Amino acid sequence: MEDAQQNLPFIRLLSYAVGHFLNDLCASMWFTYLLVYYHSVLGFQNAYAGVLLLVGQIADGICTPLIGYESDRTPGCGKYGKRKTWHLVGTVSVLISFPFIFSPCLGCDEYTPQWVGLTYFIPFIIIFQFGWAATQISHLSLIPELVSCQHAKVELTAYRYAFTVVANVTVYAVAWLLFHFQTGGSEDPSISDNLGRFDIPVFRNLALIALGIGVVFSLLFHLGTREKGRRSEEADSEPGERQPLIIRPETALPTRLLEWKHWLKEPAFYQVAFLYMSTRLIVNMSQTYISMYLTNSLMLPKKFIATIPLVMYLSGFLSSLVMKPFSKLIGRSMTYFVGLLLIMGFSYWVLVDTAMGQRVYGAAVLLGAGSATILVMSLSMTADLIGEHSQSGAFVYGAMSFTDKVANGVGVMIIQLLHPCHTQLCCPACVWYYRNVMVIVTGGVAFAAALALCTILIWPIRIRQNSPQKLINSPVIRQVEAPSGVGGLLGTDEPDSEESED
Repeated sequence: MEDAQQNLPFIRLLSYAVGHFLNDLCASMWFTYLLVYYHSVLGFQNAYAGVLLLVGQIADGICTPLIGYESDRTPGCGKYGKRKTWHLVGTVSVLISFPFIFSPCLGCDEYTPQWVGLTYFIPFIIIFQFGWAATQISHLSLIPELVSCQHAKVELTAYRYAFTVVANVTVYAVAWLLFHFQTGGSEDPSISDNLGRFDIPVFRNLALIALGIGVVFSLLFHLGTREKGRRSEEADSEPGERQPLIIRPETALPTRLLEWKHWLKEPAFYQVAFLYMSTRLIVNMSQTYISMYLTNSLMLPKKFIATIPLVMYLSGFLSSLVMKPFSKLIGRSMTYFVGLLLIMGFSYWVLVDTAMGQRVYGAAVLLGAGSATILVMSLSMTADLIGEHSQSGAFVYGAMSFTDKVANGVGVMIIQLLHPCHTQLCCPACVWYYRNVMVIVTGGVAFAAALALCTILIWPIRIRQNSPQKLINSPVIRQVEAPSGVGGLLGTDEPDSEESED
């Protein structure tokens, strides 16, 4: 790997980091406000609101590995690069579908049967999730292609997450302003501190503003990020003046042919997948139900569904700034464990303080800092698992995302079906129900993540079944990698080595 890949120039680093900004803006609204919008604003039943989120998560979960596979095997548009090509396709899909998700059904009113609205919104949700998955996978897959050093990957991931935090802060700040101007400047007596159909313009305007800001950052990403196109990759792979004709086994690039099916035989693949799934469950589920917890369990005004998530992501942003030196000092695994301790502290606080009121700001700081820490570290571990196998990196990220999307969708559907109330208005049982949801989602899943972390500490992340030596000696590798006439020089007649790798 060239030295230039060890560290990116600061401008290129920033241009890459903003490439997921549009996705982050939309994801912030999706996880934080989807259930609130469809249940408390449009008046959908709990189960129907859960079905819409479940459909979106399943669509995302199915699209993600398929897009990852296609992104690995299909070339891009000329010199544009395959990752950026898929990123552009995803961005366009998001732009044409997301506005309809947070707008009322055309031709529908409060008396229209809910199954009609369900049928109306599902196609837009599927298109949005396809676009979101295409953008996410292509953007993540660029990390091991742009840099190779472990700490450079952590830095790139940390900057990426820093802009994720900025995107979430932007959404919640704009939401607070919209709610503030609505309640402060309106003389309409029907508008109150509780959510209702009069809040439809707030969410519609919030979605349009998010899309407008996101388009600008997507343009900056495409202008400032360089990716090798198909012709450049072919030129690099052809023997020439700068490449030796005879390739020594220890200097060959056998990892280029580590295909998607090889990952399924790697124990480390499942270790990281479970850790990533647990991480995403904590982050996404807590983000999904924090608004319900604030309005139904703590009985706080609706402006808190903007201010509390804002505090969470500001604390996450501050923690992301110190994450790189901290991970260098104690290691990624211990940094991840520190994040779990913060989340468990939040869970315990919610459990024992049943009427925390304004003290929820302190609890939000713990949850925000802990979520940021474990998310960045889990992404860094995934990039470390891929290592030099960047040609199949999109499949790995797609598989990780598949576990997370399906788990989130199923989890939300179970919570919605077990809900004690089935109407728009919540009963007293909602008070304890959403509090218990927050405790189980954060504390319970954090304990499962800690167990997954223990397995990584015992068996560190590395390729075991498909070692470089085994790949060199495999018939498939010999056929593709060995130039004509030099097969014997690569040891093609020797038996497979059984020595352990690494």
